[in-house]
Amino acid sequence: MEGLHLTADCFDCEAAPEYFVSPQSLRLCLSNITVAAGLTIVGEKFHPFTHEDGSPAGVTGALLLAESHVAIHTWPERNAVTLDVYVCNFNHDNGSKARQIVDALIAVFQPRTVSRQELQRGEYGPAMAFEALTEDSFAATRINQVLARQRSTMQDIEIADTTDFGKVMRIDGAMMTSEKDEFFYHECLVHPAAMTHPEPRTALIIGGGDGGSCEELLKHPSINNITLCEIDKEVVKMARQHLASIHRGALDDPKIQHRYEDGFAYVHNSTEQFDLILLDLTDPVSPTVSNRSSLAATCMTEEFFLACAQRLTEQGMLVLHLGSPYYHPQRFASTLQKLSNIFPQLHPYTVFIPLYGALWGMAIASKHGNPLSLSPSTVNLQIKHRGLPLLKYYNGDVHQALFALPNYVKDLMP
Repeated sequence: MEGLHLTADCFDCEAAPEYFVSPQSLRLCLSNITVAAGLTIVGEKFHPFTHEDGSPAGVTGALLLAESHVAIHTWPERNAVTLDVYVCNFNHDNGSKARQIVDALIAVFQPRTVSRQELQRGEYGPAMAFEALTEDSFAATRINQVLARQRSTMQDIEIADTTDFGKVMRIDGAMMTSEKDEFFYHECLVHPAAMTHPEPRTALIIGGGDGGSCEELLKHPSINNITLCEIDKEVVKMARQHLASIHRGALDDPKIQHRYEDGFAYVHNSTEQFDLILLDLTDPVSPTVSNRSSLAATCMTEEFFLACAQRLTEQGMLVLHLGSPYYHPQRFASTLQKLSNIFPQLHPYTVFIPLYGALWGMAIASKHGNPLSLSPSTVNLQIKHRGLPLLKYYNGDVHQALFALPNYVKDLMP
């Protein structure tokens, strides 16, 4: 039977206590939300739990729907709640109604962190992972098998097998990278700036726990030190175990210095100087609320860009992704505006990322570096001179083409 399966794990919730321990309050809340979403309740059961001393513990509840079911469980001692919604789409597409229930429950419980999953079942195969580009548009990929899943202290990390992308890493339900298309993203994030710099020696990567950016940077022989500042060591651990075809051992290279901390704090507290700073972060705007997406949002502020500028050498460059100019035009434009207030040289560029299902924006910001000054022949000569192995995406012609912007993207520039 075709249907949509949604789950949400909510942590550090700030909802009223009765929603965690009172079956009556939880039943009324969930029933009202379900009816408001337009689904039909045909049965219900809510059961309270107690501790050994008789004090109230959590509540497990379920609504039997004509369309399938809604189930919920609370952990008051952790201020946590899990929600499971399944709706059949045999005669009607009930997906939007199911999402409305999840969105409404998240609003009620006010969690600081959410791990959210959305899987399509039925004629499309065993499972479809949907990722929101906007509230109304989604990219979807069939998940053949979940190979590993780890709930760290801050986020849900998953390695899954897919047909089109091979192994993929997802964080809080959002696609991060894949075996088959990672070179679109990592080569274009790293090489345009690394080639523009005459001899990059030191680099700071904030995020990038999959190791793909490290692997590309290490292809440049002048690089002698890379600081990888990844907030969650479990991301690196999972990548080491499952994504060797992406990092190719780079995560264990002696030139890599690992720091597991908040990148925003690291940049503000550091006194080091870097030739390249790469912000290899998750999307700062996503349908989930997580520590990681919050960090990404913090690292997209003018205050943070100024701190990065102070950590760059005279010829140093900051590189980051901007999201999609089509799906995220406001964020794209506002980030460029913030960067232009600090950096004299600002050069956005675009590349289509298959895994993300969209044309994606990136930018190089610096005091002096101008990637447009490099001709295709110059780039190809530098690739040969630096002894870079054959790349899958980047070359001299591509370098020039990346910075050729459509008019609708130019309209987003400051």
